[in-house]
Amino acid sequence: MARTYGGWRRRRSIGLFGLGFGGTLALLGCLVFLMLSGLYAPALAVYVLPVMAAVFALAAVPAQGTSLLGFLMTRFRWRWASMLGHTRYRAGVMVEHPRALQLPGILAPVTLLSCEDGRGGRFGIAWNRRLGHMTATIRVSSNSVWLAEPSEVDGWVANWHRWLASLGYMQWIRWVAVTVESRPDPGTALRDGVQAEIDPGAPGAARKIVDDLVRLAPAVSAQIETRIAITFDPRRFPIPPKNRLEAAAEVGSHLGTLESSLSGAGVTVLGRATPQQLVACVRSAFDPAALRDVNAVVQSGSDGFETDDWTDATPVEADARHDHYTHDSGTSVAWVWQEAPRTHVTGTVLAELLAPTRWTKRTTLLFRPWPAAAAARALEAQNSAAQYKSELSWRVRHRVSARDSQDLAYARQAAREETRGAGLVQMSLYTCATVEDPEQLKQAVAHTEAAAETSRIRLRRAWGSQDVAFATTLPLGVCPPFLIQRGMG
Repeated sequence: MARTYGGWRRRRSIGLFGLGFGGTLALLGCLVFLMLSGLYAPALAVYVLPVMAAVFALAAVPAQGTSLLGFLMTRFRWRWASMLGHTRYRAGVMVEHPRALQLPGILAPVTLLSCEDGRGGRFGIAWNRRLGHMTATIRVSSNSVWLAEPSEVDGWVANWHRWLASLGYMQWIRWVAVTVESRPDPGTALRDGVQAEIDPGAPGAARKIVDDLVRLAPAVSAQIETRIAITFDPRRFPIPPKNRLEAAAEVGSHLGTLESSLSGAGVTVLGRATPQQLVACVRSAFDPAALRDVNAVVQSGSDGFETDDWTDATPVEADARHDHYTHDSGTSVAWVWQEAPRTHVTGTVLAELLAPTRWTKRTTLLFRPWPAAAAARALEAQNSAAQYKSELSWRVRHRVSARDSQDLAYARQAAREETRGAGLVQMSLYTCATVEDPEQLKQAVAHTEAAAETSRIRLRRAWGSQDVAFATTLPLGVCPPFLIQRGMG
């Protein structure tokens, strides 16, 4: 019998009609104002009542993963930013401003630091100048679940859960992003690698077979990379560093411990991403046509990309639209995880979504560890909110829906697991598909959404935030709000 996994639940507030705590207070305040105006100024209440009724109706109607009021407000803010030109980025030929050649949008404060790894090499750190966060990336190779025994896969999952739970005791780790990127292989890397290994004295028939395989490989092969980006907050270190040098040294020392503890989680650590590899990753994301040149730089092992060369990753132009994102030679569409699978799933649930396609695709799982000292209080608050929702449904409708009952069961299950030593993390998922030919965009969108449905994952388009969702799939420490929480044993 296949092992299944489940227990995800969306964070829910104790607010009314699906509103948050602030929205509920605003609703109650409006009702009090309406009652007072009805007592002391009935004429004013006649004008205020229709407006409040319309606002409450908009707040209660769901639309694209949020309320209709929230959706309209998001659309208005995006339109206003578009009118002001904040959604467009252009790099000029003559640049005088010292920070003109920076990344667009939410990535503008991020720059690159080149640090020694203590082993004779260097690794890159994405430093957010505004927040002070430092993000280091670990390159890994994941093991195949199809080539291992089920018991071994269960061990990998358990070790990964323990690794995430241990982060709750490291308050200086803000979040972790696991990204799987697949892109079509242009064929040059395979061709050059095979030709370099062929023995000139090999039989002609054998060489012909190898040449035929290499010639056919570009149509069926793909490059797959897996990255684990860990974001640190140096201000939360036990001894706060005095400068960037001390902060980077502290990050490097913690990375060694985190790398060694990943060995039993079903991945093989390949090393830390170097500065040139980070530049290559960002540059190829914005300009897929430059992928061959970038790969040549990375494979050469050149140390030419240092902190001052972060401008090499800067796109020439970028334009954030409401439903897609255009940048240099690519057009991207990004989705956000709207809802976790309602049922228990197997270990291969993401296989369809992560499978390579004819275009570049990045899927990022974001994990934010909850501090171990605050996990019990957070779970107790969520348990109280779930109980309140269930009791309210019973009193108003004289019945409790199956969904509310299941949500209460998950909340109680997470609380029980926490008492047995499990950790608590918040998680979300982002997916981005990039095509070079805009004519292929509809096909890429349809294929990605179909793969998500096959994986029992509900995705929604990141309407009005395409550039933010695109940036989240890069190893630069971007972390939009989380939606899902899960206890980790």
